[in-house]
Amino acid sequence: MLLELQSVVAGYLKNVDVLQGINLHVESGEIVCLIGPNGAGKSTVLRTISGLLTPSSGSVVFDGHDISGVRPDLVLLHGIAHVPQGHSSFPEMSVLENLLMGAYTVRDRDVRDRRLQAVLELFPWFAERSKQQSGNLSGGQQKLLEIGRALMLEPRMMLLDEPSLGLDPKKSHTVFDTISRLREETGITVLMVEQNARSGLGISDRGYVLELGRERLERTASELLDDPKVAQLYLGGNIDNSSLQA
Repeated sequence: MLLELQSVVAGYLKNVDVLQGINLHVESGEIVCLIGPNGAGKSTVLRTISGLLTPSSGSVVFDGHDISGVRPDLVLLHGIAHVPQGHSSFPEMSVLENLLMGAYTVRDRDVRDRRLQAVLELFPWFAERSKQQSGNLSGGQQKLLEIGRALMLEPRMMLLDEPSLGLDPKKSHTVFDTISRLREETGITVLMVEQNARSGLGISDRGYVLELGRERLERTASELLDDPKVAQLYLGGNIDNSSLQA
C-alpha cells in the first residue's frame, strides 16, 4: 500500500473540521478517483496529504512514513506532487520556463535536463511551443502544462484536483486521456478529485464517494459507474443515505 489515511480529521478553522475521520488507501500504480457533492471534503483530502493542512487527529502514511502535518516542501521530497484546482501556470512565463519551475529544487543541471527531456518526450508539443507564453495557451493546454511541470519532480504519486474544471468536453477528454497514458507509460500513481464523475471514474481503478467529510462508499470504478445512486449524485440529485452502504 502506497498511501493510507487513517481516521483523518482536518479543517480550515479551529473547531470546524471538514474531514470527519476519513479512511482511504491507494495502491502503487493505481488511479483512484474521489467523487461527491460540493463540500464533501474532496479537495481537503488532497490538501491534507500534500501538507497544506495539518490533521488535528489521525494519520497520513505514505510508503510506510507518517507524513501527517509535514511541510509541503518536504512532502514533495517524499515523492508527492499536487496539481491544484484551477490554473496555476505562470502566464507571463514561457512554456519552457514553467516546466523548469517544476524543478526548482533540483540543483544538478544534468538531472534537471534529463527530466526535462523525459517530459518533452511525453508532451512533444511543449518543445514546439517552448517560447510561447503560457497565458496564451488554451485551458486544456495549460492544465497539461501544469501536469508536465509536476512531472519535473519525478513524483511517485500525483494529486490532481478537478483536472477538467472549466474545460469543454473535447479538452476534458484530452486531459483524461493524458492522465491514463501517463500511468501506462510511467507507472505513476494518481489520486484525483473530479466533479465529472463519469469521466474521472472512466479512467480509474477504484473510487470513493465522499459525503460530509467521510467516505460513504469504496468500490471499483466500474461498480460505481453502474450504481444508480452514484449516477444520481453525478447528476446533482439527492442521495438516499440509507442506500449507501460501505
